[in-house]
Amino acid sequence: MTKISFTNYLLSTETTNALNDLGYKEPTNVQDKVIPLMLAKKDLVVKSQTGSGKTAAYGIPICELVDWKENKPQALVLTPTRELAYQVKEDFINIGRYKRIKAAAIFGRQPFSAQKLELKQKTHVVVGTPGRVIDHIERGSIALEKIDFLVIDEADKMLNMGFIEQVEAIISHLPKERVTCIFSATLPERIKKLTQYYMNTPLNVEINGTDLITDNIEHSLYRVSEVNKLSLLTDITVIQNPDSCIIFCNTKDRVDNVYNELKAAGYSCNKLHGGMEQKDRLKIMKAFKRGEFRYLIATDVAARGIDIDNISLVINYEISMEKENYVHRIGRTGRAGREGRAITFVTTKEERYLHDIEEYIGFDIPVMSIPLEEEVLDKKSDFKAKMKVLPTIRKLKSEQLNKKIMKLYFNGGKKKNLRAIDFVGTIAKIEGVTAEDIGIITIMDTMTYVEILNGKGELVLKTMKETTIKGKMLKISKAKKITK
Repeated sequence: MTKISFTNYLLSTETTNALNDLGYKEPTNVQDKVIPLMLAKKDLVVKSQTGSGKTAAYGIPICELVDWKENKPQALVLTPTRELAYQVKEDFINIGRYKRIKAAAIFGRQPFSAQKLELKQKTHVVVGTPGRVIDHIERGSIALEKIDFLVIDEADKMLNMGFIEQVEAIISHLPKERVTCIFSATLPERIKKLTQYYMNTPLNVEINGTDLITDNIEHSLYRVSEVNKLSLLTDITVIQNPDSCIIFCNTKDRVDNVYNELKAAGYSCNKLHGGMEQKDRLKIMKAFKRGEFRYLIATDVAARGIDIDNISLVINYEISMEKENYVHRIGRTGRAGREGRAITFVTTKEERYLHDIEEYIGFDIPVMSIPLEEEVLDKKSDFKAKMKVLPTIRKLKSEQLNKKIMKLYFNGGKKKNLRAIDFVGTIAKIEGVTAEDIGIITIMDTMTYVEILNGKGELVLKTMKETTIKGKMLKISKAKKITK
C-alpha cells in the first residue's frame, strides 16, 4: 500500500520545507482527512482526541491560504487553556516560518498592553482563550473584519469550563463569510447547536479515540493501596529506569506531594500544574522538551501541548477519572515509531474508572505483580548511576528551522515612518538575496526586527551596515533570539 505523504496535498515549497525541517514525515489520520477539506474551504466538525495531530491538521491549510500582504488577522483560533494557546501559536510560527506567517497568542495572566502592542503589528493568525479575546474585542484592540477562518479547538473542554457563551459572543463579531472548524473529543448537544447556528453545511470527520492506541505502547496496571503508592512508584522507576518519564496525578496538591518526595530522594525531576505562574509553566515545559530533567510530575494540563518523541514511560500515579484522558496521557509515549510503556496504579476505590477506560479502549489492561524486593535491589545501582549522569540535551523541533535564520535589530521603526515594505524593498536588492529570504518583520515605534532566512543573515548584516533604508542610515546588529 502506498504511504500517504504531505506532497499529496500540493503544498507550497515553503510549507513543505518547513514540515521537512520539523520532522513531519507522514500525515496522521486526522491530518489526512482534514487538510484537503480545509484547503477546499469547507466548514468542518472534527471529532478527534488531543494527541491526534489536529493542530497541524488545521495549521497547515491556514498557513497555505492566508495572504501574507494583509496586515490584519485572517484566522482566529480559540483554545480553552493558556498552554494550548501558546503551543498552537508556536506551531503556526514553525509551520509558517518560510511563508513569514506571524502568529500571536493572547490569554490571561499576561500584560494586556503587551498583547495590544503585538496586535498592532502585521498579524496573520491570532490564537487565544475566549475571555482574553473578548477583552480585546471590547477594548477595540483586535481587528476582526478580515477573519476568513475560525477554529474552535477542544470545544467540549470549552463547554466544561463554561466558555461557550463567550465563544458565541466572539462569533457574533466575526464576518458571516468565513470557514468555521470545530475540533472536539466529544460532541455534546450544546456543541451540536453551535454547528447548527454558526456553520455552513459542515462536513463531519471522526477519528476514533482508540485509533490513538498504537501497537508500540505496552500497557500494564498495578493494584495497590493508597498508602503504598509512593513506594511502588519508586520501585517501578528503579526497575524501568527511563530516560524521560511523565507521572500523572489528578490534583496539584498530589503533584506537589509526589514532586517533593522524589526531589528529596534525588530524582532529576520537576512539576507542572495549573497553580503555578504561567511563565514558570512555559519554562518548565520547554526544559522538559529539551531533556534538562528526566521526570515530570504533572496534572492533565501536561497532556496537552507536549510534543516529545522520546518519552519512554508514562505512569498514571492516579488513574484518570475521564476515560478520554487516559488516551491523552498515554499518547505522550510511543511516538514517532518508538516503543513506549504506560503504567497505571489502581486502588479499590478507582476500579470504576478502570472499567470505563477498558470499555473505551476496547481491551483489558494486563495486571502486573508488585515487584519483588530482590528485583528492585538488582536494578538499584543502574538507577543511581543514571541519576548522577546529566541528561542529554535534545534539540527542539524548531531549532532545525531557526539555525538557518538570523534575526536582525534595526534602531528605527514607526516613528521614522518605516514600513515592512521599506525593509523588504531594500534588503531584496542585495545581490544574492531575494524577498523569499526575508522572514517575519516586526516594526515597533523605535525599533524593527527582521528575520533573514536561508543562511543569508551574515550577508545582509554586513551589507545593511552601509545601506540606507528610505534615506535613513540605521544601526543594525544581531538580535538576541529568534521571534517566538
